[in-house]
Amino acid sequence: MLFWILVATLTAAVAAVLLLPLLRAGARVEAPQSHDVEVYRDQMKELERDQAGGLISGENAELARAEVARRLLAASDAVKAAGAVTPPRRSNRLAQLAIVLVLPAVGLCLYLRTGHPDLPDAPLAARLANPGNDMNILIARAERQLVVNPEDGAGWDVLAPIYYRTGRIEDAANAFRNALRVLGSTPARLGGYAESLIALSGGLVTSEAQEALEKSLAIQPDDPRAKFYLALALKQEGKSADALTAFQKIVASSPADAPWLPLVNDHIASLQGGGQPAQSAGAGSKPGNPTADDIAATQDMSTGDRTAMIEGMVGSLAEKLKADPKNFEGWMRIIRSYAVLGQKDKAVDALKQGMAVFPADGSEGKQLLALASELGLKADGGAQ
Repeated sequence: MLFWILVATLTAAVAAVLLLPLLRAGARVEAPQSHDVEVYRDQMKELERDQAGGLISGENAELARAEVARRLLAASDAVKAAGAVTPPRRSNRLAQLAIVLVLPAVGLCLYLRTGHPDLPDAPLAARLANPGNDMNILIARAERQLVVNPEDGAGWDVLAPIYYRTGRIEDAANAFRNALRVLGSTPARLGGYAESLIALSGGLVTSEAQEALEKSLAIQPDDPRAKFYLALALKQEGKSADALTAFQKIVASSPADAPWLPLVNDHIASLQGGGQPAQSAGAGSKPGNPTADDIAATQDMSTGDRTAMIEGMVGSLAEKLKADPKNFEGWMRIIRSYAVLGQKDKAVDALKQGMAVFPADGSEGKQLLALASELGLKADGGAQ
């Protein structure tokens, strides 16, 4: 009953709003002769004053009064003929009839045809108890259970991939993390957790994601997902030769119809065609292209020699980037190198220069922003 009362009230309110302009009285129209009527009346009064003051003779006053009276009558007849009020138009009447009768009738017929007036209320508690195939209700039910029992590893295990598929990436990472904490490590959980972290970082394989992937490979050495992301991490770090070898190993160990092979082959083609086939990171790395391993390999040197060597390599790379600013891998390496050296200002400056070449809305720009986030850098200057 309450529902129908609300429907009737809303229908009446809408009809009133629509009818209000149509129910207003027609606008009064002032005939142009109405001004003349006032003028002639004033002239009659003026003639009477002139005659009383002796300014005009009685005969002349009568003649003038007759002429003014004739004009006054003519103007008054014109005003009556024009009419003072514009009558309502017939179209307004039809519109009023449609709003009052047709609109509620059509709305009621549509509701009776497509609605369910006899359907009982469905409170949230009842829907959670019997969710059926409603995915949102299933998720809400599982979340409510986890609030009561956060150590329910099975609940986290079920929710994590659902969160990931529905685009709730941060919730997915948290759910995978809790499932790993409660239930322990499996390739599926570790891989899902790593993918969530990679998605959160805008496609950058972070160190935390690499650690999870390495654990997954330790449990399941033939896991192609872990191998792929670790190879991608090598590529992002500028270790082109190592990345190429890792991708080629994935191809060699995969079935011919594996669904991931096209993507792997794309990376191989980019490394063979546009990448720099440098030697493996370390002592044999190409001069001017320092990697994290290059920097780590200098730890046995004295502080001064180590810093001088790293700065020399970074300076050489900076010069190359001036000549070839489209070298995306070079920007990734130099930003990371400055961060390792503790030169945050130079790292931020390099980040800004890289972002000028690779805008934030592109895939390369997103990777630069993800790297900056990982290193604690801000594109607007300073460190986080």
